[in-house]
Amino acid sequence: MDELEKYIREHKSSFNEHKVDRQKLWENIAPKLDQKPAPKVIRLWQSPFLKVAASILVLLGMFTVIQFFINGGINTNEPTIVNKELEEIDMYYSGMVFQQVQLVKLNKLLSQTEKEEFLSFMDDLDQEYEELRIEMHKNLDNELVMEAIVNNYKKRIELIETLLHRINNSKNIEDGNGYIL
Repeated sequence: MDELEKYIREHKSSFNEHKVDRQKLWENIAPKLDQKPAPKVIRLWQSPFLKVAASILVLLGMFTVIQFFINGGINTNEPTIVNKELEEIDMYYSGMVFQQVQLVKLNKLLSQTEKEEFLSFMDDLDQEYEELRIEMHKNLDNELVMEAIVNNYKKRIELIETLLHRINNSKNIEDGNGYIL
């Protein structure tokens, strides 16, 4: 390191002799600044991968359109979740109500006018049920309508059970077989 330093000090004047020609240096740099590299162009429509993907997409679209027309468009007859719930409720409660109404109709202790009065009240509840069912199809706050339908069925069952309970109590008292608690 000392020899290099010694050489530089001895020849200091020779280093200062040559000056940089700034004009010449700038003339070499300036043309390179104006040149912009050409952007790399990727033509997507010429890519084999994109051609295959587009073909598959077109085929799937055609298949979907064909299936739509084969199935007859949008199928609105399929039961929705609400309709399924309503069907389940109907199956459960309608069977119970039917059995109870048959017990009332076949009961020998009730007069014909009592049976007709009872059945007319049941018809009123049936009409209320039909109105609720129409509202259900209009999608007006389904949960509340569903709850009202269940309450309608419960009223029917409660009414029938109360009537049958009274009939059975009166029968037990008439037969002299009353219960003592």
